[in-house]
Amino acid sequence: MNRPLRVLLVEDSETDALLLERELARSGFALQLSRVDNREAFEQAIGQDRWDVLITDHNLPSFSSEAALARTRELGLDLPVIIVSGTIGEDVAVAAMKAGASDYIMKDNLARLAPAIERELREAGMRRQHREAEATIRHLAFHDSLTGLPNRHRFEQRLALALNSAREWNKQHALLYIDLDQFKVVNDTCGHMAGDQLLRQLAEAMQAKVRDSDTLARLGGDEFGLLLEGCPLGRAEELAGQMLQTISDFRLHWDGKLLTVGASIGVAPISALDLRVDDVLRNADIACYLAKEHGRNRFQVYTEDDQDLQRRRGEMQWVARLRWALENDRFVLHRQNIVPLQGGGRPGDRCELLIRLRDEDDQLASPTSFLPAAERFGQAPAIDRWVVNHLLAALASGRPLHAGDKARRFFINLSGVTLNDDSFYDFLREAIRRSGVAPEMLCFEITETAAIGNLDRSVRFMAGIRAEGCAFALDDFGAGLSSFTYLKALPIDYLKIDGAFVRNITTNELDCAIVESVNRVGHVVGLKTIAEFVETDEVGQRLQQIGVDYAQGFGLHRPEALLP
Repeated sequence: MNRPLRVLLVEDSETDALLLERELARSGFALQLSRVDNREAFEQAIGQDRWDVLITDHNLPSFSSEAALARTRELGLDLPVIIVSGTIGEDVAVAAMKAGASDYIMKDNLARLAPAIERELREAGMRRQHREAEATIRHLAFHDSLTGLPNRHRFEQRLALALNSAREWNKQHALLYIDLDQFKVVNDTCGHMAGDQLLRQLAEAMQAKVRDSDTLARLGGDEFGLLLEGCPLGRAEELAGQMLQTISDFRLHWDGKLLTVGASIGVAPISALDLRVDDVLRNADIACYLAKEHGRNRFQVYTEDDQDLQRRRGEMQWVARLRWALENDRFVLHRQNIVPLQGGGRPGDRCELLIRLRDEDDQLASPTSFLPAAERFGQAPAIDRWVVNHLLAALASGRPLHAGDKARRFFINLSGVTLNDDSFYDFLREAIRRSGVAPEMLCFEITETAAIGNLDRSVRFMAGIRAEGCAFALDDFGAGLSSFTYLKALPIDYLKIDGAFVRNITTNELDCAIVESVNRVGHVVGLKTIAEFVETDEVGQRLQQIGVDYAQGFGLHRPEALLP
């Protein structure tokens, strides 16, 4: 089967052209050949078609091989150029090869022409494949492989240029941070193929609404960024509303199901005052999180004086600090005694573990400053693992604990986020068994809100750990939904009464009645009661009169380091 070959021939001799054509046909090529014999014809032909090879006589009266070769290179064509000539000196041939000619062949030796063309076609093909591979690599370096949109790296480059123009030319831009709502439900119920198809088609729908001057990018997972260049804030808010509508109207039919998603959008203005790409992205991200908190399927504009946004900004700044603290072992365990009020125990028998963070300046940060961020951004399970590992290591080592040699039970707080970590149960069970520490020394606390937020999971988790020999306490009872019905369902040993009711029982009759009620019901279901936030002797004495079993607070024992 003849191989197609498109040849542009620079030759003024029709006889020589026929000889060349016959030789190539005899060699198995199906020729598409065009012959030119002057500069004007060459210029017209070289740009009209995609040639496979350029064959040129060395020296025509009005045009030379050097001129044809130079013009081909000027046009940036990767086109093999073979010189076929009746006479050519060795010095001229060497110069032509240095200038970029692929080969030179004498007209009386045309048998070399077909092999030379085959060789050059192979090499040209390899160069083309190499260029295509490089282009693919360059594209992948700056584009998302699933949607074809620019990726985060490319987006940040464009954002940096926008910041420069804002500073140097006082241009106004805006950034939209788009986070899809309920996308995980699509993956969980229909599979990742459905999720991928939804992202591809939704990206096309969003791209259709974007101006040519703007940049829509996939920043990762189900998050997108839209850079609106030359766009004042008021117009950006309008576009954010339109983008929400586009996403809300989107439908994907998949395996007999109709799939939809919503979105939360954070809008951040870009002005001459903004300094870094990270700052603008963080502002938009913070606003997006607040949009989710306020009900989803809405947008939120970032403003510097918004207290909710500043609170969220502070929480997000803790994310990197908490990661640093975990990696560098910067947490510290303190203990606070749980004091018996009805006799039958010693003040140091029981204690609650309290975590602190030693910051970059070696100052101790209170858990109230970082635990909300840890829970919100999924770092609480790692911190809970750190606490368990360090307590078990301390107990197993036999090292004397600071005033802790009398302690027989340590109360350890667990985050509600940790309860939803499927791997934590196995971790905890194995850690206890491996340490050799008596499980009876451990009592785990979870808040009432966390326990009833996923009641079935909580019951299974508590029952499994109690079967190992540990105890459980329900913390902050009274702060949440406070249904006594849950006390019959939860496998717990202690009921900790929320300190908001305890601290005022000597002056507030309603608070005192609530504490009495909780204590009485707790005893009916067989639980020991613990009152929190005991700060005065008067409160402690009133709790003792009510019949509460234990108490803790600054009025009884100020927290101290677990290890000396």
